[in-house]
Amino acid sequence: MTTTETDAVLHLVETDEQKALREVAHSLGSRYGFEYVREKSEAGETTSELWAEAGKLGLLGVNIPEEYGGGGAGMYELALVEEELSAAGAGLLMMVVSPAINGSILSRFGTDEQKRTWLPGIASGEITAAFAITEPDAGSNSHKITTTARRSGDEWVISGQKTFISGVDQADVILVVSRLEDQKEGGLKPALFLMPTDAAGLTATHIPMEVKAPERQYQLFFDDVRLPADALVGEEDAAIAQLFAGLNPERIIASAMSVGQARYALGRAVDYARDRVVFKGAIGTHQGVAHPLAQVKIELELAKVMYQKAAALYDAGEEGAAAEAANMAKYAAGEVCARSVDQAVQTLGGNGLTVEYGVAGLLAASRLPRIAPVSREMILNFVSQHSLGLPKSY
Repeated sequence: MTTTETDAVLHLVETDEQKALREVAHSLGSRYGFEYVREKSEAGETTSELWAEAGKLGLLGVNIPEEYGGGGAGMYELALVEEELSAAGAGLLMMVVSPAINGSILSRFGTDEQKRTWLPGIASGEITAAFAITEPDAGSNSHKITTTARRSGDEWVISGQKTFISGVDQADVILVVSRLEDQKEGGLKPALFLMPTDAAGLTATHIPMEVKAPERQYQLFFDDVRLPADALVGEEDAAIAQLFAGLNPERIIASAMSVGQARYALGRAVDYARDRVVFKGAIGTHQGVAHPLAQVKIELELAKVMYQKAAALYDAGEEGAAAEAANMAKYAAGEVCARSVDQAVQTLGGNGLTVEYGVAGLLAASRLPRIAPVSREMILNFVSQHSLGLPKSY
């Protein structure tokens, strides 16, 4: 084990400040709770009140540099905030996108002007930034994206389309991943652009989803969207490293959110198993009920340790090790999230299907972490190739 990896493990003994941050986040999430999120989802509304209060408490910007209004901490702290909000039933998907992806990329690669313009608002929650990479004909193969940027005098002109882009209706700006006009062939050399959501030529179409959530999904169409020269983030030839400065945080915070959701479902199941009396005793006394819940608890803690390791490695600047850990964390967290919700419904029996107990509604949502932001199959491809050294399969 390397020195950095050892430090990452030791980092699991959290500081008093980190423990206090957990308490603040969980307290906020508990004051809103799952009922609030469900009501907003059913009404087609956003969780704007929760988002605004999280911003005022400094929870959204803990990873943003202090000079731009953030907490000056790292991905570890942002992840524990997301975990605790989710464990209280009030996770915020746009935390994965706005401070994690956009905040990380802009902090590292943005110009001074871009940092001054966007980071303080991202940190406070007054600005929400979306992220657009996925395309209808590219899917998991981001090297095949066709959204193109070309120069036109002092401007950039963006053409193409994106799909399954979260929270565009909540966003002020979108970080768009494109390729330059003279790089249409070969592997992706991403060019990243900050596109205001009111830009002329940008059309957003809502995608109806069976998963009910406050964060809606959109298909985007770029019809010769003109952006100023300073909309480009970083360098034209920064290649893939610039993009992964945001994708690794995406996986880490998504993992933390999944772990939190698993904790929420497990907590509902355990409370029910402790209180529900059948055959003269609580159903939790029966191993057929207790053992599956214990298994979820074990798998949940394992996933949590892996995302914490990934976050600590990322904060230590170990990009390669962080990528491996982040992908493994994403896989483990996605699996235990689905298992936890499924077992919660099974534990509650008929009550698990009622609105009153609030677990059946999580079934569809619990599948999402196994699919996005990267599918478990693609993670297995990554681990096979990069961790095990097996031949590339795709």
